[in-house]
Amino acid sequence: MAAPSHFELLGRDTVTAARRGRLNTLHGTVETPLFMPVGTQGTVKAVTPAQLRELGAGIILGNTYHLNLRPGPELIRRLGGLHAFMGWDGPILTDSGGFQVWSLAKLREVGEDGVGFQSHLDGAKVFLGPKEVMRIQRDLGSDIAMVLDECPPWPCGREEAAGAVGRSLSWAGRCLEEAEASGFLEAGHQVFGIVQGSTFEDLRGEAAEGLVGLGFSGYAVGGVSVGEPEPEMIAQVAASTPWLPEDRPRYTMGLGLPAQILKMIALGVDLFDCVLPTRMARTGAAFTPDGVINLRNERFKEDARPLVEGWDNYTCRHFTRAYLRHLVTAGEILASTLLTIHNLDFYLRLTREAREHLDAGDFDAWHRAWIARYEAGTAAKL
Repeated sequence: MAAPSHFELLGRDTVTAARRGRLNTLHGTVETPLFMPVGTQGTVKAVTPAQLRELGAGIILGNTYHLNLRPGPELIRRLGGLHAFMGWDGPILTDSGGFQVWSLAKLREVGEDGVGFQSHLDGAKVFLGPKEVMRIQRDLGSDIAMVLDECPPWPCGREEAAGAVGRSLSWAGRCLEEAEASGFLEAGHQVFGIVQGSTFEDLRGEAAEGLVGLGFSGYAVGGVSVGEPEPEMIAQVAASTPWLPEDRPRYTMGLGLPAQILKMIALGVDLFDCVLPTRMARTGAAFTPDGVINLRNERFKEDARPLVEGWDNYTCRHFTRAYLRHLVTAGEILASTLLTIHNLDFYLRLTREAREHLDAGDFDAWHRAWIARYEAGTAAKL
């Protein structure tokens, strides 16, 4: 049985492949294209759920691998599921742990039935197969559960990439069977398949075709942003999206820089996530329409301007660059919170503006002008 669709395609750009959509979940409806803040361990670092709501975040991410290790899915289930546990009443998408197959390569062993990990916390042995990852995500109460997949490294040979595609397709089918048998799909939860294939276009087509044949609620492009140069990354997305059905959402996992997101919206991608807004905030960096600024720089010591003139997020409404620089250089925790608020607003605003220009019919001209300004400002700072 194919998973039902929860996605409404509201319109298409007439020049690019960009789409305007609406995704319905058990915990609310979100408009696409959309950026999703990352809350790996049940928290978006440095901000509260209330602050996320004020910023207009529609959906956030959790991570199956990490939450399985600590505090454990059974405990979260007993305490009402991940939504209640972390105090977030909106939709949650959970990754399956497939990314950790790449990022924790030295601590895992891939087999035909799944992945054996040595816990990065205490060295304990942990096994994640299709049944395990779906059980964990069921315990978490995920609105959208990702299938288990194998994310190959870059660069890799064709044989290694083909092996990862084959295992990922096998695991995806077993994840879907488990979601059906357990009542997860019938209860209104969703399961997304993940297209792998590394840099081999034919393998990506094979992976996408196989997943579409199984019938998922949505589809993700995986195995990108693992070290490859940006043109190769964009090419992998471009090779994957044409195979995916129009009536299902498309999600590129773990990306990216602001201009990359706009380029991928133009290729027909609907959903994005990335740790950069929160991670860079903790280093004292802030995103602006003219590129990233480093508040440790001496030139901001007496700068009385907000991070971006006219913006209404809490940080821009109340604080100057000079004060933010003081917090950063003094090592104050408040710096991380205020810069995270701003950086998340930047990313959420970016996809909100993309939706507005898709509605207005001028997305192509707008996104090209936006990228040109951002990249020119970035180049000027080098």
